[in-house]
Amino acid sequence: MQSVRIYEMPACRMVSSGTGMFGEGNFNLFDEWLSSQKRSLFPKDFLYWAGEGFVWLYMYEDGMNVPKELEIIDFQGGLYAVATDIDQKTDKELMNAGIDKFLSENGFERDASRPELGNIITSPSVKKIMGYEQMDYYFPIKTK
Repeated sequence: MQSVRIYEMPACRMVSSGTGMFGEGNFNLFDEWLSSQKRSLFPKDFLYWAGEGFVWLYMYEDGMNVPKELEIIDFQGGLYAVATDIDQKTDKELMNAGIDKFLSENGFERDASRPELGNIITSPSVKKIMGYEQMDYYFPIKTK
């Protein structure tokens, strides 16, 4: 099992793509807009599955120029157990079993009231050098 990190994400405002699929409507607009944002040392964009499509989020900062087609939402924040995957090749059942074992041994449990998030942590330029990309999976958790 890879290492598991505990990360506390602050409650904040996020720019949302709304529910959709890559290559369609607001996802294209969101992708173009996101490309114009400065990269930072910590993740600011997150993706999750919303049942009928994906939702792409980006941490909002005061004064940002956000296209009117994108929504600014209140994000709850909270604790997350974070695991890293290489090229999305990790066996999801093994990852989930490892996360659950870690949580039970450390006084945490999953929080089903919030979605699981993903964040690709490899920039396109680093992916060209390494030949693969890394993705962090954020599993919402709470104390028992």
